[in-house]
Amino acid sequence: MQDEEFWAAQFEEHRPRLRAVAYRMLGSFAEAEDAVQESWLRVSRASGDDVENISGWLTTIVSRQCLNMLRSRATRREDPLDVRVPDPVVESGDGVDPAEQGALADSVGLALLVVLEALDPAERLAFVLHDMFAVPFEEIAPIVGRTPATARQLASRARRRIQGVAPTGQPDRARQREIVEAWLAAARGGDFAGLVTLLHPDAVLRVDTGGAGSKLVRGAAEVAGQAAMYRAGGLRAQFAVVNGGPGIISVINGRLTGVLAFTVADGLIVEIDILADPQRLAALDLA
Repeated sequence: MQDEEFWAAQFEEHRPRLRAVAYRMLGSFAEAEDAVQESWLRVSRASGDDVENISGWLTTIVSRQCLNMLRSRATRREDPLDVRVPDPVVESGDGVDPAEQGALADSVGLALLVVLEALDPAERLAFVLHDMFAVPFEEIAPIVGRTPATARQLASRARRRIQGVAPTGQPDRARQREIVEAWLAAARGGDFAGLVTLLHPDAVLRVDTGGAGSKLVRGAAEVAGQAAMYRAGGLRAQFAVVNGGPGIISVINGRLTGVLAFTVADGLIVEIDILADPQRLAALDLA
């Protein structure tokens, strides 16, 4: 029989993977950490004597906790169309490495996480575990209370929902940065025409202020209009890497006011996701 010290050591060894699973499931650092901590409490109370695959067992425990949290979140949400941008993983343009969060991003773009927010909890779990962490459907099935064949169908439905959002191939990071910096220059100058030329005709702007100011805007002209009109005294903006993709950090008088994540495809901006919720921005603790 293994003692608590053994399981504590095992849990710490697997913690980075468990946090990565929880972040992809929940899109929130705070909730991911809560899920991992609650999972440790469950592990510490279990004997674990018959566990052959420790990594799989721990992943199952965290996944069950995340599924419960997703289902609880779904029942609390009054408006299914609420605009919500997941917590971003941010690296500044000068290469500062976020040691605590770096393992969480792993090229999972914010746009993909936004789509995952709209999935049924069981679909999200099946997709995340199978497509992102290579967990077999035979192990996913008991977590969602379905057969392996049904678990496969859940992941397939999720895959169809995210079609076109997940990146394919190796992106041209230098070109993406040029496009975002051109966007920033055009926005600063109020260059409406310049902004439109950088946008896909069906571009989407999503702004999460954490309150009534949240909005979803569609169409190149509409998105460009929002950017061209935005003016704030003392605003400073710089390029950043957000969830592995191009982004911008906005600061006013030393206070973080926004994190922008851009999705670029075929040389055009197809989506801009902005987190502007003061409370959640403060929790990011960006220098």
